[in-house]
Amino acid sequence: MNYSGINSKIIDNWCKNGWEWGKPISHEVFKAALRGTWGVYLTPTKTVPHDWFPELNGKKILGLASGGGQQIPIFSALGAECTVMDYSEHQCKSEQMVAKRENYNVEIVRADMTKPFPFEDNYFDIIFHPVSNCYIEDARPVFKECYRVLKKGGLLLCGLDIGFNYLFNDDEKEMVYTLPFNPLKDKRLYDESMKNDWGIQFSHTLEEQIGGQLEAGFILTNLYEDTNGSGNLHEHNVPTFIATRAVK
Repeated sequence: MNYSGINSKIIDNWCKNGWEWGKPISHEVFKAALRGTWGVYLTPTKTVPHDWFPELNGKKILGLASGGGQQIPIFSALGAECTVMDYSEHQCKSEQMVAKRENYNVEIVRADMTKPFPFEDNYFDIIFHPVSNCYIEDARPVFKECYRVLKKGGLLLCGLDIGFNYLFNDDEKEMVYTLPFNPLKDKRLYDESMKNDWGIQFSHTLEEQIGGQLEAGFILTNLYEDTNGSGNLHEHNVPTFIATRAVK
């Protein structure tokens, strides 16, 4: 099994054990979105500013590695035509469960974003891509595929781990690793990752993540920083994530 297959199984287990990012929204949150009260997350604690979005009614949105029934139901409540692409079977099932519960249509595609996306060129208006490229070794091809499947003027909204988290031990009080963090190139890291149920995760630089978007052809229009939401780094207000808004 390749590392993507390993990660999909591990994420399935995290969801079954109550992982925060695997819990679908409630009926009450969906109903509030229908009334115009809503928020979605690219990073742990800050909602994406509403002015980052155009009018969503009728827009074609791809939730990239965005399964779980958290963001896509909100966009559906706001009138968007939504597609989810995720490699976690559990996250896809949760997405379908919410759609059935709230009686809206969503296209669910179980696929690996390290491979070419199974969509036509120039198809989507918006791609919503929460923090997830920390589970792939090379982010640049993902940005190229995002550029390909977006319409001209389309938006790419990304949540990005900037790599700082991977320096620290579990209590975030001691630097024990060096960057880049890549278990595929370090057997000790691989063994620790599997032993501790971390999945196979990778640090990525801003050069790779923002530079990768620019290299793909995007124009960066806005960004904000965010923290982990809990733990020692959060308590010291250390930004460990960024969210970016880019236009094709």
